[in-house]
Amino acid sequence: MTPQVLVVLVLTFIINLVTTLSYSVRIVGIRTGRIAISFALFNLLVLVSRTANGFQAPLLAKSVEDNIKAGVFDDEITFRLIILSCSAATIVGALLVPTFQRVLSKAVLNFSVHKSMYRLALHGFSKGGILYLKESIAIPSRDNVAGIKFDDEFPWRIFILNVVAVAILTVGVLSAVYASYLNPDYRTTASNLSAFINGFGTILMFAFIDPHLSAMTDDVMIGKYSEGMFRKYVVYMIGARFIGTVVAQLIFLPGAELLEWIARHI
Repeated sequence: MTPQVLVVLVLTFIINLVTTLSYSVRIVGIRTGRIAISFALFNLLVLVSRTANGFQAPLLAKSVEDNIKAGVFDDEITFRLIILSCSAATIVGALLVPTFQRVLSKAVLNFSVHKSMYRLALHGFSKGGILYLKESIAIPSRDNVAGIKFDDEFPWRIFILNVVAVAILTVGVLSAVYASYLNPDYRTTASNLSAFINGFGTILMFAFIDPHLSAMTDDVMIGKYSEGMFRKYVVYMIGARFIGTVVAQLIFLPGAELLEWIARHI
């Protein structure tokens, strides 16, 4: 395994970890009553994720270029491991949700008082901040998982859409880069077609899934739904995300073959 691939594995893990933790930001907003500040502070982590995402594709493409120059035209196991790191990050993120909720809630309340990122960062690295971090460590409640029921009230439509969207977004870049192995003559065209696949996933995410969760967040704020029910939805969405990364293993190669075909006939 090349150094580029190792870095890609780490970056992919970070990207998916941050994405998984994003589901809990709405809960923090509901608890503190400050949804806008909750998302504003979380966006600092999103910046880290976006930066990692910017390095991911070029590093992976460089690894593929080096292999092709060396006469290697198949490295499927590496791509499977990268997708596996998405699944692992989702599991770790799910385990960190309770701890992250407590820490972010404290940060939101602190920022609401002082309105200073500098003072918030200073408090975070202070003795009191480190002590609070230790006290905030918690494991997911068994009740949240035990309460899952696949009945008429289960959000099947949003659940399935989330599975599909996550699967598509997981393989978008990976399938495009792997298509370079299938047809090296069109590897530049193929690698630039990741937006073709990602576009469908992005449409599902921002046109159907996010609006539904946003509407439900508002309903919880006005008392139409309980926080407990919303927490179940978060568990459903994280579960859908994990299943989506597993489905990604199935559609990865067909996606690469599709992009290779498009690259030849575009």
